[in-house]
Amino acid sequence: MTQVVAQGTFDLLHPGHVHYLRKAAAMGEELFVIVSRETNVTHKQRPIVPTRQRRAVVAALDPVDHAVLGHSEDIFVPIEEIDPDVIVLGHDQHHDERAIERALAERGIDCAVRRASPCEPDFDDAVLSTGTIVDRICEERC
Repeated sequence: MTQVVAQGTFDLLHPGHVHYLRKAAAMGEELFVIVSRETNVTHKQRPIVPTRQRRAVVAALDPVDHAVLGHSEDIFVPIEEIDPDVIVLGHDQHHDERAIERALAERGIDCAVRRASPCEPDFDDAVLSTGTIVDRICEERC
């Protein structure tokens, strides 16, 4: 059975998140999603939705077989525990595939690293960014 890992913050879910998880699920038979803890989100603004709530919402999505929280100190701990065949990155995630491959090799984890395709919106006014959702809320409600 091909095990696949996807990971992210998943704050304020939108169609881009669903697209990413569907593409990741299609690359294997079992999809594990690692949801980042608030303390590990350093490359962008902190999530609005609490960590456990984000994990619960991701777990409820059809493509997801297992949703787990990321490790508080070492992002590779859940990867070691799951021992996936494939890690799928979102098309616009900030991660460097080569750096991830090197880190996996150093830890003796043998798995492929792939990127999901970008989401093509089904409608003209689709919002495919948590930041854009937050901006719209501020513009309309603040």
